[in-house]
Amino acid sequence: MNALVGAIEAGGTKFVCAVGTSPQDLTRTQFATGDNPDTLFSAVTNWFVEQQRLRGMLQAIGIGSFGPVDLDKGSPTYGYITSTPKAGWSNTNIHGAVKRVFPHIPVAIDTDVNGAALGEYYWGNAVGLHDFVYITIGTGIGAGGMAGGQLLHGLVHPEMGHILLPRIPGDTFAGVCPFHGGCWEGLCSGPALLARSGMSAELLPAEHEAWEMETQYIASAIATIVCVLSPRRVIIGGSVRKGGQLGSDRFFQMIREKVQLVLHEYIVSPALHEEIGGYIVPPLLGDDAGVCGAIALAQQAAA
Repeated sequence: MNALVGAIEAGGTKFVCAVGTSPQDLTRTQFATGDNPDTLFSAVTNWFVEQQRLRGMLQAIGIGSFGPVDLDKGSPTYGYITSTPKAGWSNTNIHGAVKRVFPHIPVAIDTDVNGAALGEYYWGNAVGLHDFVYITIGTGIGAGGMAGGQLLHGLVHPEMGHILLPRIPGDTFAGVCPFHGGCWEGLCSGPALLARSGMSAELLPAEHEAWEMETQYIASAIATIVCVLSPRRVIIGGSVRKGGQLGSDRFFQMIREKVQLVLHEYIVSPALHEEIGGYIVPPLLGDDAGVCGAIALAQQAAA
């Protein structure tokens, strides 16, 4: 895991690009995602070409992308972003755009959340774990992770951010998801908090009732994930996890307490009781989990 590789964390608002051999050895930049993929890919690939001149030949490039993404290597649309609500990005061949400029090296692609999970697995709060979940709560909501030491895939890939949740009595907020309205993403993403409260998560006062609803819905979703996947740890990343004026510590405390209430002592494990402070945690890599995961994807491809 020490080859010189490139990494792309392809997010809904920005693309973070890096070149290096490890999280401690990164040259990076970022570009606004915008709504013109061709213009963005030209800027991104030109930057990697310049980095090759400065640092040496890349051995692989890893991409952790917002989605949904077609990850079936036998599909004619492998590496495409498919049915995203992101303007201008539906049916965009993100893998092919990079591969065309770098045809002689591996280009690995996975979801942004699986990528972030891989970063935490190698260098963060999932080191030594083979069964865990990584959740991001920001512009959207997504979750990835591992089961038996393998990144979660399947029919397509997990779309946990779009699970439907039991509504809090009296909550009439319709939700912001263009596909499902009040799914988890529709109720709890950053845009959902803004639509519900009129304020971004960063500015939302600690005493605002939206935080009670936010943490209750997150707790319900995590309880569902615990029942379905039985992860050994749940890592929550993304901008909303910083808790705005509430603060990260209180945000996580509220979620942990509410997960315990939702599960109602049904699942017996110290991790869900006296050790829950180490069970539901922020990423050790912080906001770098995604780009570090793309480095890990590339390192695996180069091996």
